[in-house]
Amino acid sequence: MQSTHVRVEEVRGPKALHRYIHLPERLPGQRPNYVPPIWADERAFHDPRKNNALAGCEVVRFLAWRGDRCVGRIMGIVHSEHNQQQGERTARFYQLDVIDDRAVSAALISAVEHWARSLGMDRIIGPFGLSDKDPQGAQVEGFEHIPVLATPSNPSFLPALIESAGYAKVADAVAYRTEITPQLPAVYQRIVDRLAGSSEFRVLSFTSRKDLKPWIIPVFSLVNASYKDLLGFVPMTGPEMKKLAAQYMPVLDPELVKVVVDKSNEPVAFVVAMPDMSEGIRHAHGRMFPFGFIHVFRAMRRSRQLDLFLGAVRTDLQGRGLTCLLANELLTKAYERGFTHMDSHLVQETNHRMRAELERLGGTIWKRYRIYGKDL
Repeated sequence: MQSTHVRVEEVRGPKALHRYIHLPERLPGQRPNYVPPIWADERAFHDPRKNNALAGCEVVRFLAWRGDRCVGRIMGIVHSEHNQQQGERTARFYQLDVIDDRAVSAALISAVEHWARSLGMDRIIGPFGLSDKDPQGAQVEGFEHIPVLATPSNPSFLPALIESAGYAKVADAVAYRTEITPQLPAVYQRIVDRLAGSSEFRVLSFTSRKDLKPWIIPVFSLVNASYKDLLGFVPMTGPEMKKLAAQYMPVLDPELVKVVVDKSNEPVAFVVAMPDMSEGIRHAHGRMFPFGFIHVFRAMRRSRQLDLFLGAVRTDLQGRGLTCLLANELLTKAYERGFTHMDSHLVQETNHRMRAELERLGGTIWKRYRIYGKDL
C-alpha cells in the first residue's frame, strides 16, 4: 500500500541535487503544453562555480517523498544583499513543483518557512528566484497559451495550493499579445516622424552578431540603471553580464535587436526580441545536445510569434517617444520577416507606462503571473 505520509528531506550531495533539478520532468500532472527549462541552464543555476549570484544568498532545497516516490520540491532563498539595500527581512520560495496534493505543497512550504524563521526573516514571497531575471511568479491565467522562454510553466492547480498555505497576492505581472501589422497606429507614426527630423537620437540596426557584440555590456549597464525600482531587482555585476551575453548570444537574431543612441553615441534605449523557441525546447525535452539544438533553431525559423525578451529606456528620457522609435524599427522588420504577433513577456501590473504603450499598439493581456507573500 502506498504511504500517505509526506516526508520532507533537505537536498544534500550531487545525487540528491540531480534528482531535485530534474524532478519536474518526472512529476505527473504537468500542463499539456508544458515547456521544460533548458536543463544545462538549470544545472548551471544551481552550481556556485557558474552562478555568482548564489554567493550572496543563503539557500536551501527540499524534496518531498511519499514512501519511495518523490512528489515535490522547493527552494528557499534569503538574498542578504537585497534585504540590506531595502531594509527588509524577506525570504523567498522558488521552484515549487509538486503533484496536485495540498498535503505535499503544505509540507514543502512549511519547511521553507521554518528555515526562513531560523534565519530571522519575518516575511516570505514567491515564487521568486535569485533576481527578477529568473522566472517569477506562478501563472494564474492564460494556460491555453504555450509558455515562452524564462517564464513559469506551472500547472493550473499550483496557485490554489499556494493560497491554501495562507499566501496572498503581492504583485502581478502580465503578458500582452500584440498583432504585428504593416503600419503603426497614427499616434506612434507622428512621434516617429517628429524624432526622425531631429539629430538628437538615432537607431542602430544590426546584421551580424559580430556587430552586435560590443553593445551587449553597455545595454546591460542601461538595464541596471533603468530597472532599479522593480520588485526584487539586483544590479548585474560585470561577470554576470558576460555570462548572460555568452548564454544568449548564440540564439540572438541581430536583426531583432534595436539600440537607440544619443549624440555622444551612448545607448539610451534598446529592445531585444527573438523568434519563439518554445516548441523547439519541448521537442528537444530541454536538452540542447547532442541534437536538441536542431529542434530549437528549426522552431525559431518556423515561428510566427515574436517574443520580447528585454528592453529599457534611460529613466530621464522616458516619455520622450523612444519606445515609439524602437517599436517602429522592430515591428517593421518583424513584419518583413513574416511574424504575425508578439508576446510582450512579463510586464509588472503597476508599470502603467509600458502597459499603455502596449495597449496603444493594440495589445491585449493573454497571460497573468502572480507573486504571493505571507508574514512569518
